[in-house]
Amino acid sequence: MNGSSTWTRDDIGDLTGRTAVVTGASSGIGFETARCLAAGGAHVVLACRDHDRGQQAAQRITSTVRKSSVQAEVLDLADLASVRRFADELIQRQTEIDILVNNAGIAGGPRRRTADGFEVHLGVNYLGHFALTGLLLPALLARPGARVVSLTSSVAAQGRIDFADLNSARRYRFVAAYSQSKLATLLFALELDRRARAGAASLVSVAANPGIVATSLLSAKREQWGRGPRLAETAVAVVQRLAGQPPADGCQASVRGATDRGLRGGEYLTPGGRGHRRGAPVQVAPPRRALSPETARQLWETSVGLTGVTYSALTG
Repeated sequence: MNGSSTWTRDDIGDLTGRTAVVTGASSGIGFETARCLAAGGAHVVLACRDHDRGQQAAQRITSTVRKSSVQAEVLDLADLASVRRFADELIQRQTEIDILVNNAGIAGGPRRRTADGFEVHLGVNYLGHFALTGLLLPALLARPGARVVSLTSSVAAQGRIDFADLNSARRYRFVAAYSQSKLATLLFALELDRRARAGAASLVSVAANPGIVATSLLSAKREQWGRGPRLAETAVAVVQRLAGQPPADGCQASVRGATDRGLRGGEYLTPGGRGHRRGAPVQVAPPRRALSPETARQLWETSVGLTGVTYSALTG
């Protein structure tokens, strides 16, 4: 398939015998991605921050998808100790992983820090996934053609990697912090592809933009935020609600990235409709700000320093 090809769920194919890991799979795009992969026959690990919600999501899939194989595990991307624990325990059981979908994300609220001191958008949306992918790399490399799908966003085109203030300590605005985290994710997906090729690894790394999706991403979380939503948060939530497609449609770019055998790595998948807001996923050129190898290299090296995850399996 190429960028102009029409892709549908009928193209998923038989995933029997494959193992997939989907982060943030308790609801929204992550849940629908996991459900589609399970329906294709894959064994799916639902990596969820909340234990109870993860178990409920697993039950919903098994009750609606015939003969599905799913399990829910706890993963808190805001805590690198949790990321390491999840990866270590998973690799003990699953020495080979075919698909990793870096889906989980947060948006909005006042400036907060993760357990490791990172600004929370950067920590959860990007650094947690950077660490997770590196820690699961041996299991991914054990499967020829394994996929890593990293979710970005249209706002990555307006993002800027501020190496002098990655953690938004000098100035915090949630839109800027969120955009930076999604640009970082896109840069990571493309750099992972470059490094896999340089290391002669068969790993396939792609980026997926779901478009506008009606999810609970920006629902006011007063207990977590310590306040109600501000104007910018309310405005974005309204756009999501009024213009967003349902998560069952918003997961298409992720599912294509995870299953399309025509993808070779480095692709950027986004809805093919007007403004890339909705529609069947197509391959397009990434936004200009994601095309700098130097920025991607600097971000990678910075991320290694912040997380302690080295990706040594790619370099031998």
